Amino acid sequence: SQHVEVRLSVGQCVRTLTTSKEKEEVTKTLHTLTSYLDDGPQSTITSAQRAEFSRAHYTRTLQFLISNINADWLQLLTVPQCTELWDGLFLRGPPDQTLLVLMDGISSMSSPSAGLDRLVSILERFLQSGRLTVLLWTRCQGTGPSDSPQLRETLLSRLVALPDLTANQLHHHNKTLFLPQQYYPLLARDMLTVLERTCQALRGLKDCSLTFVAQALGKACVQGHSALVFGVLAPHLSSCTLSDMVWQRVCWKLLENVPERWLESVPDALSRIMGNLVLKNKKAQFVITHKLLLLQYKYETRVLSILLGYLAQDRERRPLLIQVLRSLCQAWANPSAVRHTPLEQQLYVSRALLLCVGLLSDAELQELRSELLQCMLGGMQSHLDSSVVRVRRMGMVVGECLSSRMDVNGAKLKFEYEHDEETEELLSLMTPLSEEETEPLDDRLDLPQDIKGKTVPSQAVPSQAASVAQKSGADSELDSDDELTPYDMSADQEMSQAAPPRYLRDCLEAFLSSEDPVRVDLSLRAIEGLVRKNTSTAREVSVELSKVLLHMEDRYNTVGFLSLRQAAMVALTVTDSVPVTEYLTTEFYSMNYSIRQRLDILEVLILSAQELSQPITDKGGPSKAIQRVTMNTPLYPGDDPIHWRQVVERRIQSKTKRLSKGVTHPPAKPTPNRYAPVAGHFFFPLLRNYDRPQVTFDLLGGDHLVLGRLIHTLGLLMHLAVNAPVATQMGRALLDFVWAVRYHVDQMVRRGVLFAVCSIFLSMPSQSLLVELSDQLFETRAWLADVAEGDPDTDCRNLAVQSLVLLEKSLKTEMNPAALVLQS
Repeated sequence: SQHVEVRLSVGQCVRTLTTSKEKEEVTKTLHTLTSYLDDGPQSTITSAQRAEFSRAHYTRTLQFLISNINADWLQLLTVPQCTELWDGLFLRGPPDQTLLVLMDGISSMSSPSAGLDRLVSILERFLQSGRLTVLLWTRCQGTGPSDSPQLRETLLSRLVALPDLTANQLHHHNKTLFLPQQYYPLLARDMLTVLERTCQALRGLKDCSLTFVAQALGKACVQGHSALVFGVLAPHLSSCTLSDMVWQRVCWKLLENVPERWLESVPDALSRIMGNLVLKNKKAQFVITHKLLLLQYKYETRVLSILLGYLAQDRERRPLLIQVLRSLCQAWANPSAVRHTPLEQQLYVSRALLLCVGLLSDAELQELRSELLQCMLGGMQSHLDSSVVRVRRMGMVVGECLSSRMDVNGAKLKFEYEHDEETEELLSLMTPLSEEETEPLDDRLDLPQDIKGKTVPSQAVPSQAASVAQKSGADSELDSDDELTPYDMSADQEMSQAAPPRYLRDCLEAFLSSEDPVRVDLSLRAIEGLVRKNTSTAREVSVELSKVLLHMEDRYNTVGFLSLRQAAMVALTVTDSVPVTEYLTTEFYSMNYSIRQRLDILEVLILSAQELSQPITDKGGPSKAIQRVTMNTPLYPGDDPIHWRQVVERRIQSKTKRLSKGVTHPPAKPTPNRYAPVAGHFFFPLLRNYDRPQVTFDLLGGDHLVLGRLIHTLGLLMHLAVNAPVATQMGRALLDFVWAVRYHVDQMVRRGVLFAVCSIFLSMPSQSLLVELSDQLFETRAWLADVAEGDPDTDCRNLAVQSLVLLEKSLKTEMNPAALVLQS
């Protein structure tokens, strides 16, 4: 039979090439093998014989050639003969088998070598000569071999991952054509050629299958090359489907055949390209209406606009738009989602919600009014309860936009918030600009008046000046003094009839009893300087004055009231640290204080500690009075340096083995400052009553903002205490405190916890970390690893990574095997 004849002929050719040393015999044998690939009129090989050779012997023939790529008989051929006969066997046969053999040969060949260079050159010619088009087209026609699913998957993997496979083998000697920027556009162009042939075949009433092309497209996209592929495909498909129904059918069928697990990676599919795929394919519907909008958040606003516009363009698809809107409303208003999802995803959902609402018709808006109102009220409450400024601002902007779109009883919500690029983008999504619209942005967006005033064109000022000039010109004859030059009064200041106070007690009396706004204003502006100038008097009234300032309200709308009051309280705390900090830390947990007052206390403590932590120098040090008062103050228990070092030394000696280090990097040189002796007075009182809920204050309950700011404050106080004797005691207490709230639902609290842990690792000596926190380090390390991998907040993940790096650095410093000497 013909099968036997082909097998015998190929076997004879292989034996000849293995044993022959004659050039003519080798050339004749290669011609014989090549003849099985020629289908011209001069060929003596029947079509059945060619099919049998391609089916059963072609791959083995190529593998034999690669295994003998360095054989002596190959050296007998001239360069043209080698190109025509040896290379021709790779470039004329079934392209799928050729690609698999070439890729396997390149992967197994030693690098660098002449054989590898030859295979790479053949692969390059394979791609340049359009063999990928032949490969894809034979699969579309169904004329390819009926291979197994495993073989098909292997072929797809080699086809799509060709740049990665060649780069792994060739390294710096890789060809330009194999780079992703060159290869994937080439693959996309070959796909377009195959789609064009498919359209022609359909017009000729011939059936085609796009399954393999769709699988290759999906696999390329899921591996992250969708931008390169669709950069070529999308413009061509968009133009071809504009008026050609056959092209539209081909595109729809192409996307229908993309595997379900890869469909979500196909981006920016236009309505003409996708058709009603979302109605026919349940998986496609899930991906487009749910996964890309609620589970993914990596796409740009343009992609969101395209996806939602696709659902809104067709009457049959419009119910899915309503379904998407309901899902987005539920997600945006969900308090748990606001607390536990990344901020980027919340912003993504907000964009999608506003785009979706902007696509609703008036009738649909009336039908969904109650649901939108419920979403707006519940979502705003969830967002405004957050301690994250961006989340609260997001809730305000979306609430304003929904209120404006629904127009409930003609009333519109209006909030005061800082405008930035993020808020402006959200505001613009309700009424996206088009190319035909030339009206100013202020006429389209309901912006606050102060923002609109900033966007007035600069030409308006000269026009107003011109009108004034014209009016003054008309009346110039009546002005007899127009030649006199006016005085420049721009820098003049209004003279006050009252003189500023000269004594601190006058300021205190003004705050307590005066109803004169000018006197109160002058006292508030003078008090900081008087405190720093008259330290002895300041210490006499420091606590009383701090109490008055803490409870003071801005009754007369004083300019810069908050900053003036804060500066005065900081001056008092720096001047008389222990009594004032004792008062402030006590009042922090007292009843009947507002959240603002508690936050003010924390800010004053931070600013005071920062000022006190500045190093004392001979030239610019603090006054002698301040130094004397601070150093003569009784130290907080545990602040004595000698006592602290003795305690640590005793604990080290109590261990069964003592670790002594060799030469290490010298630590940072400590410098004296005023904060180290009083650090405990700032720090420890803030830890004493946090678990006792008051009538108006529940730190571990709903007051997440205060808890997060408190932990952040403790972290800063810890960080400023670096090299202080009490740093170890502070670090141990702080880690115990934050450990109880490390899994808090509020991301600001978790950020504060991680910042505090960073401060502990930065401020505590490496030796103290091992001695004092040895029982907790392993568990802390495991917790930080979990946070770095799974926390929904980006800042939390980054802080966890930083903490791990600091911990590893400290441990390496103390436990470097090369620098340790084990002593009994």
